[in-house]
Parts: sequence; structure tokens; C-alpha cells
Amino acid sequence: MEVTVVTTERAKHFYSPQDVPVTLYSDADEWEMWKRRSDPVLHIDLRRWADLMLVAPLDANTLGKVASGICDNLLTCVIRAWDLSKPLLFCPAMNTAMWEHPLTAQQVDQLKAFGYVEIPCVSKKLVCGDQGLGAMAEVETIVGKVKEVLFQRGGFQQS
Repeated sequence: MEVTVVTTERAKHFYSPQDVPVTLYSDADEWEMWKRRSDPVLHIDLRRWADLMLVAPLDANTLGKVASGICDNLLTCVIRAWDLSKPLLFCPAMNTAMWEHPLTAQQVDQLKAFGYVEIPCVSKKLVCGDQGLGAMAEVETIVGKVKEVLFQRGGFQQS
């Protein structure tokens, strides 16, 4: 199994690129590769290459963009171009007040209507210090769901 990470500029605040042991792409890579017609277009190449897409975490901002069809960065462009015959899993993560806003349920439902699979958020102490629903699912839960989906598609041997 091969993994590639597509990051947003805001997400870079939460990790150090040298701590990511796989290929890592960001917005700058999209434009560095493409200079003229017939050059590779990274978001299309990634869409063709991947068998599955996992968006973890999916924050409120990107959730709103994806639900509305906005594609203004590499991640949202890959999602907008995604082959709907292949699985796309998403892990919402945001503050409880944001999670409980009525728009959030509508936007999550819109993603599900596209055929995307939600890995639901959980309740715990959040980064901001609040306690409540909105934390990203545990890594073990996410990995388990990815394995389950790949196994169902015949692309992964369960152990």
C-alpha cells in the first residue's frame, strides 16, 4: 500500500513536514508542475493514481467548500475531480459549537449524497479546551474503516 498526503496551507501549522514519512503535496506543488498546456496537472494525476481518498481531519472550512463545490486549493481540487466510483472517506473535526451549527449537518449530508463515507467525530476534550462532540475519530477507528472499505473492494488483505 502506498500513501500520499495532500495538505492545506493552514494544516501546515499542526505538523512538521520532516515528520511525514511519505510523499507530501501542497498548493505550491500544483503550480510548480504545470507551466503550459499538456503539462501534468497534479490534482488530476492524484485523482487517477489513488484507489481511495481519506480526508482526515475535515475541518468546518473545507467541509463548507467541498459541500458547495469550491475548489480553491490542491485538496479541494482533488476532491472536486474525484472519481465517484472510488471511495472517499472523511473525518469531520471541529469545535462543538461549529459541529452543532445547523449548516454542518446539511453539509455532511451533502457529502454523503455524493457517495462519500463519513467516519463520525467523537466527544472528548478538544484542542481549544472545550469538552464535547467534534473531535476527529481515533486513528484506530479510521484505519479500521479504511481497511474495511479496501477489503470490500478487494484491494486489501485483512489480518
